[in-house]
Amino acid sequence: MINNSNTVHMYPPHPFRIDHSEEQAVQQLSQNLQQRLKIYRGYSDIVIFCIGTDRSTGDALGPIVGSNLERMYPSNTTIYGTLDSPVHAVNLQETIDLVKANHHNPLIIAIDACLGQLNSVGKITVSHGPIKPGAGVKKQLPEVGTFHITGIVNIGGFMEYFVLQNTRLSIVMKMGEIIASALNHAITQSREYPHRYNSLSTSSLFQSASE
Repeated sequence: MINNSNTVHMYPPHPFRIDHSEEQAVQQLSQNLQQRLKIYRGYSDIVIFCIGTDRSTGDALGPIVGSNLERMYPSNTTIYGTLDSPVHAVNLQETIDLVKANHHNPLIIAIDACLGQLNSVGKITVSHGPIKPGAGVKKQLPEVGTFHITGIVNIGGFMEYFVLQNTRLSIVMKMGEIIASALNHAITQSREYPHRYNSLSTSSLFQSASE
């Protein structure tokens, strides 16, 4: 929440959710992301951390977002995780270490696919705090992110690996295009119209899932 003196209260923003099929999905998601970029001030640069693999249709959302963003060239932004160079369970910790070594006080936006209830499939959610990669398939992996974006690509609760492998590419592609377009627009707008805000702490961007 921002008060009249442009001071950011030390409360995380509320989660935001929108269905990818809504006509104004890109615009509404972009507006929410712009507000978050105003709130999380004091960072040196933006890191887009796209988690997933191109070997599984349902789990390809992150790399699809990364590849789409790579073609858009948002300024002052570094992208980790594309279809050509995915970030997944095997190299996740290595990539986190790379970000730590190459970026001082970055704002990290983590992106990943997830499974959910039938009536939530196709919804995109933005939430404060780090993401827990692999939680849907019972994997213990390092957490990452100042805030995160998830796309519910299919139904969860049973045979998660099989469900991800048999997810429709169409919905994953559409969600990936919406997230990438919204991020690109939000980042571009934040550069063109900067604001002065106090910073939320970004000292705990990386947390071990075992902690």
